[in-house]
Amino acid sequence: MTGQFKPARGRLNGSGPIAVVDIGSNSVRLVIYERKARTPTMLFNEKLLAGLGKGVAATGQMAEESVRLALGELARFRALIDHTGCKEIHIVATAAARDAKNGPEFVLQVESSLSAPVRILDGSEEAYYSALGVIAGFWQPRGIVGDMGGGSLELVEIDDKSAGLGATFPLGGLRLSEEAEGKVARARKIAEAALRNYEWPDLPPGERTFYAVGGTWRSLGRLHLMQNNYPLHVMHNYEISAEEAIEFCRKIAVPNLEGIERSEVVSKQRRPLVPFGAVVMEQVLMAMKAERLVFSATGVREGLLHEKLPQEIQDHDPVIEAARELCTLRARSPEHAEELIAWTDKLFNLLAIEETANETRLRHAACLLSDIGWRAHPDYRGEQSLNIISNASFVGLDHASRAYLAAAVFYRHQGLREGDLSPVIHHLFTDRLRIRAKVLGATLRVASLLSASMAGLLPKVGISRTHTGLSLDLGKDLASLDGERLRKRAGQLGKTIDTVIEVQLG
Repeated sequence: MTGQFKPARGRLNGSGPIAVVDIGSNSVRLVIYERKARTPTMLFNEKLLAGLGKGVAATGQMAEESVRLALGELARFRALIDHTGCKEIHIVATAAARDAKNGPEFVLQVESSLSAPVRILDGSEEAYYSALGVIAGFWQPRGIVGDMGGGSLELVEIDDKSAGLGATFPLGGLRLSEEAEGKVARARKIAEAALRNYEWPDLPPGERTFYAVGGTWRSLGRLHLMQNNYPLHVMHNYEISAEEAIEFCRKIAVPNLEGIERSEVVSKQRRPLVPFGAVVMEQVLMAMKAERLVFSATGVREGLLHEKLPQEIQDHDPVIEAARELCTLRARSPEHAEELIAWTDKLFNLLAIEETANETRLRHAACLLSDIGWRAHPDYRGEQSLNIISNASFVGLDHASRAYLAAAVFYRHQGLREGDLSPVIHHLFTDRLRIRAKVLGATLRVASLLSASMAGLLPKVGISRTHTGLSLDLGKDLASLDGERLRKRAGQLGKTIDTVIEVQLG
């Protein structure tokens, strides 16, 4: 049953698949990634809440039933790893395996079952790889990463591409609930005492962001998202103010979330732990004087893979690379998408359209994504592209930026009527990004009509300033491409930016 998957047009092949087995205090998980990449894509993801950390603090042992469950699931993981033909296997274990007296025996059984070595991470290593995971999953992150597992909490400062020294605390969800004997008020006092002597980094205003990693905290974030009817069900980079987060944590710190609105969105196995996650979250946000809370879907596993990439690839923009991969898999002409980047660079420069560094990178990503919906019926290309982009497993962009990408490509296909755009996207927008998305959409409409979305033509179209606005110069060689529809779309672009766009033939 080894290596059943062969190269496929729908996948990017080469350096994968790669398997990561993460043996935590609460869950054991297998993630199979497509290949080594700046933004690795999951081929398969499965977890079992085995609860290896239950009772470790009190008895010093992992419970027999938890070990049995974990080993049974790991045998299944081995079969899946063989079936998918993984080229690499990475196995990491954290607090339960390193703290329990029967941890060494368990690790030997795991290694025998998976036929690969287990790396037991100490607290500082766990903090480091969690930080690397956030660095891999965000664009220029600054603040503090907190990774709450079943057995421990790790805290570490990050600054763009570097991670500081990590600290670990006995504040994992399972461990804390047992030590507090299930009493939330007692858990709050334990958490406050554990964090009291920690020297928090002196972060300047604007950089006091707390990045929350771990399944318990993601469940907490999902509960907040659903209670507030947030329109986009994407947890990565979901952001709320620290003040609101503290109030929410206090509200849901109820045993087993009894009586809490929308608690059904949290799995039954997670519900007993979320109140204890809320207690720890509350104490962390207050102690660090946080300004905002951001949830991360990337952590230790992604950090492990990120570390193994060459520095040149680590330095790549995650959104640009993810967009380029989707373009390679779905666009009529990836070369044309790259030409769009250069063409819009020149046009935006001549029009003196002000952009931040983030807005420029988003425009480049939108160019790469502009044609991913071309196989759909023409009436639905915009809608399909919008749905793909707004719900894609992109990292490195906030939700407003995600809305910009989706809207720009929607406008490119469906036209510039404001009322046609999804209310979900309208909710996420800033006015500044909405205006820029429409300008870019209008630009892409002109480019697609000029070139039929195929490479080789756009670089031959001149762009120049005139005394009234801007000129698209087709010259003699491309004069036959002139037409009423082209001039109409050029006029629409001109109205969008309040200038005159002319088509010249020589």
